[in-house]
Amino acid sequence: MKRFLNCLFKIIFSRTLVILLMVVAQILALLGSFIGVKSAYPYIWQCMYLLGAFLIIYIINRDEPTDFKMTWIILVCLFPVLGALIYVFVMGNFGGIGLKAKLGRRMEETKGLLGTNKETQEALKDCPASFRGFAHYMEHTAGFPTYHNSSVVYYPLGEDKFADLKEELKKAERFIFLEYFIIERGTMWDAVLEILKEKVKEGVEVRVMYDGMCSIMLLPYQYPSELQSYGIRAKMFAPIVPFLSTTQNNRDHRKIVVIDGKVAFTGGVNLADEYINEVKRFGHWKDVAVKITGDAVRSFTVMFLQMWNVSEWGEEDYQAYLRDIVFETPLFHDGFVVPYGETPTRSTEVGKKVYESMIQRASGYVHMMSPYFIVDREFLETMRYASRRGVEVAMILPSIPDKKVAYYIARTFYPELLAAGVKVYEYLPGFIHAKAFVADGECAAVGTINLDYRSFYHHFECGACFFGNLVVAKVEEDFQETLKKCREVTPDYYKRLPLYQKIVGRIFRLAAPLM
Repeated sequence: MKRFLNCLFKIIFSRTLVILLMVVAQILALLGSFIGVKSAYPYIWQCMYLLGAFLIIYIINRDEPTDFKMTWIILVCLFPVLGALIYVFVMGNFGGIGLKAKLGRRMEETKGLLGTNKETQEALKDCPASFRGFAHYMEHTAGFPTYHNSSVVYYPLGEDKFADLKEELKKAERFIFLEYFIIERGTMWDAVLEILKEKVKEGVEVRVMYDGMCSIMLLPYQYPSELQSYGIRAKMFAPIVPFLSTTQNNRDHRKIVVIDGKVAFTGGVNLADEYINEVKRFGHWKDVAVKITGDAVRSFTVMFLQMWNVSEWGEEDYQAYLRDIVFETPLFHDGFVVPYGETPTRSTEVGKKVYESMIQRASGYVHMMSPYFIVDREFLETMRYASRRGVEVAMILPSIPDKKVAYYIARTFYPELLAAGVKVYEYLPGFIHAKAFVADGECAAVGTINLDYRSFYHHFECGACFFGNLVVAKVEEDFQETLKKCREVTPDYYKRLPLYQKIVGRIFRLAAPLM
């Protein structure tokens, strides 16, 4: 209750309320104009009906998931004029044109900086054809090469990552890059910040970037200026502004730490106290992360610099952070590592493809953990087909949700999953925030990508895929340990769920692709 009251106080007496009121005022103004056109210009209104009809034909022929098409078709059919205008506004994404152009420019600048070296190419020849094909797609279509000389440490809890992160930050000699969806002042961030301050004094370059959503409730709008006063280069990605724009739907959901180009961290753990269970919000917070050491860090360095420079006008010396990387001990050749990023400005849907590829290649089992499950028909069918061909497909979801509507939508999938033989479990101690896949004891993926539309289509995301790597066994071991704290979802269990949850879930599932 105290936390809720504090948040409410911050909203009422902060910039947040101003933003909300201005957005509401713009929506009301648009609706007023909409009604005015109907009464004053009936011929224009009739033309808008024709636009709606043409849009339905256009939507049907678009190259996009069926679920997206159906949601828009239903909207346009129910509200021919208003639905058509909303479609043009959202899918036109006029506010995102600049973002796409800027990121495209930075990606063009970094072409040639990432590639699979000859040693790794030779090693890949001994891999199964299915993984070779995956590696080829990741490099030549998605733009993310495979690395052979990198080692990985897996953290089954945020507390484990936090302890090691502090030690690695203290070792920094040249630069530290941090990119997070959430930063919130408290035990975790305060400890990290103190280390960053000390490192700046030692001459280490420190850059911190966090998503602009933090400015709504978690951090003051001018917080980057405070960090800059310590000598830290800091910025918000896409600050929330009081104007209607589709770009505000594209958040930076990544969690990346790069230290000296030698070590990188990623996973689901943000820099806030609930991620290390210092604060109890939804029971026990179960999250995972990985630390990568070796050449694979190069991809995370480039991903960070690309995003950092989206809002910069000048040129970046990318090579300054990629050359002269010297490791004190020889690199351990521990399987293959494929770091990757997801961006809504491209149609490659890399994160979704990584997960689908693992399910499609699996012959024995595929196990997954995710906080949400709101997927399209294509992904659902991939899971169901794998189960029906004899693969053990098992998934762990939360039993205590952070977002109830998302929780109710996920539960609407239970009958379809169970009917196909997919095993579903709910984590009894609290909230699962982990995003982890593991298949057949040979392949795993850990990152920031949830099983939902936001991660697959709307957010900037990142992760890493591991093949033939020792960390794969660690991910599976953690899945099995977590399973001991879960209850299995059965058809009888689903039947006993409250009717209102099923109704709410079914209604909002219609609009899930746009959420």
